[in-house]
Amino acid sequence: MSDVHIEELTVLGQRGTMVAPLDAHIPAGSTLAIIGESGSGKTLTAKSLVGLLPRGFHARGSMRIGETRVDLSSTARAWRSVRGATASLLLQDPFTSLSPVHRCGDQIAWTLRETPGRRRRAAVADLLGEVKLGPHVAAAYPHQLSGGMRQRVAIAAALAANPRFLIADEPTTALDASNQADILDLIRSIQMSRRLSVLLISHDLGLIRGRTDEVLVMRDGDVVERGRTRTILGAPQHPYTQALIDADPNSGIPTQRPQDGRSVEPLVRVTGLGKAFGERAVLDGVTISIPAGGVVGVVGESGSGKSTLARCIAGLERHDTGTVEFDGEALAPGRRSRVPRQMQIVFQDPYSSLNPMMSVGAILREALRVAGRSPTEVPQLLSTVGLGPDYARRRPAELSGGQRQRIAIARALAPRPQLLICDESVSALDVSVQSQILDLLGRLRDDLGLTLLFISHDLAVVRMIADEVVVLRGGRVVEQGRCAEVLTHPKEDYTRLLVAASSRENTRPAVVADAGHEGGH
Repeated sequence: MSDVHIEELTVLGQRGTMVAPLDAHIPAGSTLAIIGESGSGKTLTAKSLVGLLPRGFHARGSMRIGETRVDLSSTARAWRSVRGATASLLLQDPFTSLSPVHRCGDQIAWTLRETPGRRRRAAVADLLGEVKLGPHVAAAYPHQLSGGMRQRVAIAAALAANPRFLIADEPTTALDASNQADILDLIRSIQMSRRLSVLLISHDLGLIRGRTDEVLVMRDGDVVERGRTRTILGAPQHPYTQALIDADPNSGIPTQRPQDGRSVEPLVRVTGLGKAFGERAVLDGVTISIPAGGVVGVVGESGSGKSTLARCIAGLERHDTGTVEFDGEALAPGRRSRVPRQMQIVFQDPYSSLNPMMSVGAILREALRVAGRSPTEVPQLLSTVGLGPDYARRRPAELSGGQRQRIAIARALAPRPQLLICDESVSALDVSVQSQILDLLGRLRDDLGLTLLFISHDLAVVRMIADEVVVLRGGRVVEQGRCAEVLTHPKEDYTRLLVAASSRENTRPAVVADAGHEGGH
C-alpha cells in the first residue's frame, strides 16, 4: 500500500512551459481526476509520470510512490525500471497499446518472463479473471475482441507487473456508454482490492462525478481549481470549471434541433444491407434513409455495426447484400462511381488521419487539388471551420485535439460534399470542445446545406445534433424514428438499456474515501 506524492511537476516544450509546477497527493486506494479542455496539459502530465513525453518535451520535478522516489527528468534507461513494476499507464485506445499480431495472453505475459511457463500461464488466467474475462481470451488476437474486451486485456497487461500507481488516460473514450461505466467500475474495484493509487484523465464529467475522490481542473497548463470531486463539480468556484460543466451534454436534457421545412426526400437510401467478415455477420438486413439536409444519428454498443454501416455507405467497405442509393443512383458494392467527392468521412481521431509530416496548408492544398479546386482557397477552408489563415503554417502535432478535428472537417469539405459522415468524430474531445465542434457541424449544415450521418456511442451528444436516430444491435436495426421520441420514450428494451446506461454515471452515489484520506495537496 503506497501513497503517491507528486512534487513540482513541470513540463517544458519548444514554446516554453507547457505545464506549470503542480503538486498532488493520491492516497492508496483513492482516485484523483484531471479534467480540462484539449491542450490544457492533462496528457502531458500523465505521460511525464511514466517517462513517455513526446520528443521535444521534458519534465522536471519528482514523484514518490511509497518509499520509491523518482526524478521526473530521469533518463529513458532509468524509467524502464519504473514503468510496469511501480507505475503503469493505461491508454485511451487499446489498439495503440496491444500488438495486433500477438495473442492477448502472450502480451499479458510479456512482463512475466521470469515466471516459469506453467505458473506464467496460470498467472495470465488469474489476471484475465480479475478483469472479468475467461481464460480462452488468452488465445485470441485483439481484433477478435470487442472494444470493451480489448480494454480489459489492456488493464490486465497494465496490472501484470503489480504496479502501485495506475495512470489511466481517457481509458473509456472509444467505448459506448455501458462499456464506459463497466470499465471504470472495474478499475475502481481492482483499485480497492489492490489498494492502488489511480490518476484518471477524462473529459466525461458524468463518469468523473461518481467514481473519483478528488479532481484537479487544468487550463493552459495551469491548475485553476482542485478539491473533493463532489464539491468542485457541485459548486465550482472558478468560471472555467463552471464553463466545463455547462458544456457537458449530460448536465441537462438538450433540446432537439427544430425542424425548418427542409426537404424530406432521402439523399441516401439503404435497403437490406448485409455484411459479414468470415463467419461473423456484422450487418444483417439494415434499412435506413437519410433525408437531404437532415442529421441522422446512429447509436449502439461497440460491435453493433455502426462504423461498418458508415464504411459501406461511403464505399470504403464492400457490402455483401442489399443496396445503397445516393441521390437516386444505386451504387454497386465497393464502387462509388461519381460519389467520392459527394461523400466524405470525418473519423474519430484526427491525429491518425492527418499526415504529421505535412503542414496544415499542404494537407488542405492536396485535398483541393484532388477536388479540382484552386490551392489558393486554403484560407477560405480554414475560415469555414473557424480558424485563421496562420494555421496553414502549423503541423498537426502543434494543434489541440479540437483544432485538429476542425482541420479534418476542412479537408472533408474541400470536394464540396453533399453528405458528411461523422464516425465518432467528437468522442475523443473534452466536453467544451465537443460543444464547439457540434455547433460548427450545425452551422455547416445550415450554411452549406450539408446532410449528416452522425455515429456516436454518446446518446446525449446525438440528442444535441440529430433529427432522427437509428439504434443498432448486433448488426440489426432495433428501433428508429424521431430522435427526441426514441431517446425519451424508447419502445424497445435494448434502447431503454442504452438510455439507462447513458445516464447511469449521473445517478451513481459519490465515492466515499477511506477515513483519514482527505488527500489535501
